[in-house]
Amino acid sequence: MSTYSTPVLTTQRLMLRPLAATDARALYAIFSDPAVVRYWSAEPWTDISMADTAIARALEAYRDETELRFAIELAGSREVIGTVALHHFYNQYNRCELGYAIAKGHWGNGYASEAIEAVLDHGFNEVGINRVEADIDPRNDASAHVLEKLGFRKEGFMPQRWRVHGEYADTVFYGLLRDYWNDRKAS
Repeated sequence: MSTYSTPVLTTQRLMLRPLAATDARALYAIFSDPAVVRYWSAEPWTDISMADTAIARALEAYRDETELRFAIELAGSREVIGTVALHHFYNQYNRCELGYAIAKGHWGNGYASEAIEAVLDHGFNEVGINRVEADIDPRNDASAHVLEKLGFRKEGFMPQRWRVHGEYADTVFYGLLRDYWNDRKAS
């Protein structure tokens, strides 16, 4: 990843900004919800200290310039409703992974697509990323819809890749190239 700090990005309805210590309660509310983490490779958070640890890791990543992790805020109310990140950078290949989560009370409003689009646009145009990858549980229809709407293409399937919530879970891999992104934006 090139050298610079995590910016603040804005969309019509959202502000995407670096995480701060004051986000602990909001993040805990999001990631302690079993519905939100149903298809994640981790259990729901059980203590607010887990939010503090996640924020500390994000702050360290900002200093090390190893990921771009954003709090997703509603522009009007400043309520934190989720996170979106470009992480696991492979600098020699200009490749990274995408991760995101939205609080259950805000599902179905297009916030995930709006936030991810802003982050991808920044990643491709400002950071110089060439490829973004995402892996999801194939049962997560909403996430598949978001990725496909943004131009990601299905690229592979791995059965029983994770053990999540006491069961084996499959993975569907998605990829998005800068060329796909530019073609989508041009049309």
